[in-house]
Amino acid sequence: MAVKEEYFRWYSPNLSMDIEMTVYGERGYPVMIFPTTMGRYYESKDFGLIQAASWFVERGFIQLFCPDSVDKHSWYNKSIHPANRVRNHEWYDRMLVEEIVEKIRWNTQSGKVAVSGASFGGYHAANLAFRYPHLVSHLFTMSGAFDIRSFMDGYYDDHVYFNNPLDFLPGANHGDLWNMNIVLGTSEWDICLEANQKLSGILHQKGINHWLDVRGWQEHDWPLWREMFPHYLSLI
Repeated sequence: MAVKEEYFRWYSPNLSMDIEMTVYGERGYPVMIFPTTMGRYYESKDFGLIQAASWFVERGFIQLFCPDSVDKHSWYNKSIHPANRVRNHEWYDRMLVEEIVEKIRWNTQSGKVAVSGASFGGYHAANLAFRYPHLVSHLFTMSGAFDIRSFMDGYYDDHVYFNNPLDFLPGANHGDLWNMNIVLGTSEWDICLEANQKLSGILHQKGINHWLDVRGWQEHDWPLWREMFPHYLSLI
């Protein structure tokens, strides 16, 4: 049995540009996977993450949605002012919610989706989940990075605040935050270990149940994430 793969490309009114996405599987719980730093929509396939999840996809338990990133236009675009970097991300955020999540969330009775990502993809997943907890049932990050202030060259405004989970999450009080299934995956050799411990501390202070999964002597790379991803999917 092979995983069904579909490619989508459309003009995004929020981004004023074309956006691309691959979808794996025909039915099942919708899971969005964000690529790593400046990664593309096909990255999860190229690095074996889709294959690692194939058992769940082939049986119709889950359906994987892999949207493109716009990191090169937002956080990593050093040629524009920091205020414009974060605003470009805001348009990406709106695209995700209005053009993808709103169309797939009713594939479940809960009207919610699961989100996941490794490394900087973990930031995207966490930011979406914590900003819109009424739309997200499960958050699975793998070696996630969660603080975007280093991209701002010292600039700070409300848009930065509300796209930086370590800043806005302590004051967030939406009831669905306490209903979300959250896994923060990391490892003892992970360069993002401290970032995950910090986010876990915020969740713990708020009494939000979650699992800080610290694995053994493995590094911040795809072998670790291919091991984690199917384990986390089994929790849906």
